[in-house]
Amino acid sequence: MAKKDSELSCSFCGRSKGDVGLLISGIDAHICEDCIHQGNEIVVNENGGKIKKGKKLSFELKKPKEIKALLDEYVIGQDAAKRTLCVAVYNHYKRLTHESKDGVELEKSNVLLIGETGTGKTLLAKTLARSLEVPFCIADATVLTEAGYVGEDVESIISRLYQSADYNKEATERGIIYIDEIDKIARKSDNPSITRDVSGEGVQQGLLKILEGTVANVAPQGGRKHPDQKMVQIDTKNILFVCGGAFDGIDKIISRRMKANSLGFKSKEETDITTDEYLQYAIPSDIKQFGLIPEIIGRIPILTALKPLDAETLKSILLEPKNALIRQYIALFEMEGIKLTIADSVIDFIVEKALEFKLGARGLRSVCEAILSDYMYESPSDDTIKEVNIGLEEAEIVINRLRLKAA
Repeated sequence: MAKKDSELSCSFCGRSKGDVGLLISGIDAHICEDCIHQGNEIVVNENGGKIKKGKKLSFELKKPKEIKALLDEYVIGQDAAKRTLCVAVYNHYKRLTHESKDGVELEKSNVLLIGETGTGKTLLAKTLARSLEVPFCIADATVLTEAGYVGEDVESIISRLYQSADYNKEATERGIIYIDEIDKIARKSDNPSITRDVSGEGVQQGLLKILEGTVANVAPQGGRKHPDQKMVQIDTKNILFVCGGAFDGIDKIISRRMKANSLGFKSKEETDITTDEYLQYAIPSDIKQFGLIPEIIGRIPILTALKPLDAETLKSILLEPKNALIRQYIALFEMEGIKLTIADSVIDFIVEKALEFKLGARGLRSVCEAILSDYMYESPSDDTIKEVNIGLEEAEIVINRLRLKAA
């Protein structure tokens, strides 16, 4: 005999139908909506989010020239680095669809980007991942330490990719990881020390297997591992690693090597090389002398350098890309119903000051923020302001007042 509605109750928490919002009936039992939500949370926590396992990663692999065309829309200059990166990425994802014939197995080639701060290393990697529509994450090498020490384990970078892939294991295993500031984990000295280098050489050793390809046990939610935590096994064999760093001071190492090879006679080519151009001549032995161990250099076989940004390139960055800096500020003022106009002479002035700061493209934003800060503070509260015109005189007054001059 069927029970009356007033007699029905949740088989889990025991609450009656009148005390719950929704009661779902089964063959011989009932469950309320609150118990359903709690059960779902338990499943997600226990399985590390693997409930989305059926989701497949699929994207149309673009040719190197097509990838470069997409990069050109957002990143100005750096053609040599773009070409190298596009070929490396195309070959990497091509090998994933390659069926082995005659026992030939294609190995992946990770990439190392060398360049001064603000030259576009991170932006290149971000734009690349967005154009390919694959999972992507940025990991900061400066916070990594050996297992057991204060800081993050090297496996935490895989956890970040897993999270950015929406906890999809298959997508994670085909993603791209950009390891920023890899030069900061360089070996402190060639001389052996009685103290352990847990944030330098120790981290490099921890990265070896992950870069080459291994099955790593990672914590789905990140953080340190503990015995009771559910782990997810991620195979890093098909994850592409792009590493970047400023390698401050490596130009001196390259200069010494090139001068030593000339045996006292300077070639015309060497005479024409400026300090800023030495990075273009970097080779693996220079990276080793800087402080990266030979094992990790061998696992990042593709080396490419980004050129320092000159005045013409900085001006193009301000005006030309889809997300150009000036367009961003124009859009910000348009949100307040204000038309922003910046004189050409001010653009040249911004570029001049950014070159003085020697911060690359990041210096452009610093100068723009300084010039526009007062206007962005006043205009939202003043409904009478419908147009803002920035002239050279106003820009110079603001910069001089704030003393934003490079030392």
